[in-house]
Amino acid sequence: MTTLYVSVPHKLSREEATQRIKGLLSQMKREYGDSIKDLDEDWSGDFCRFRFSIMGSSISGTLDILSDEVRINGDLPFAASFFKGKIEETIREKASGLLR
Repeated sequence: MTTLYVSVPHKLSREEATQRIKGLLSQMKREYGDSIKDLDEDWSGDFCRFRFSIMGSSISGTLDILSDEVRINGDLPFAASFFKGKIEETIREKASGLLR
C-alpha cells in the first residue's frame, strides 16, 4: 500500500467548506465514472470516511475539514501507486476549485 495525502488550504468557514467539499467525491465520480465504481461516503460533521474502486483496485481513506485546510488521506493499492502523483494532483485541483 502507498499512502495518499492531499492538503488544500481554504479561507472559508468550516460549515461553508464542508458544504462545498461534500460534492468532491461525487463530482469526481461523474467526471471519471468510467473508472470510479462503488463509491461510499460516510459523513459525520466535518469528517468523512470514504471508499471506492478504481481500475479494479479498492481505495479507502478519510477527508477531514479543518478551520483552514482540508486533509485527504488514503491508502492506494500497489497497482494504483504508479498514478499517485496524478491522483493527488487531480484531487488537489478539484478541491481547490470548490474552496475558492
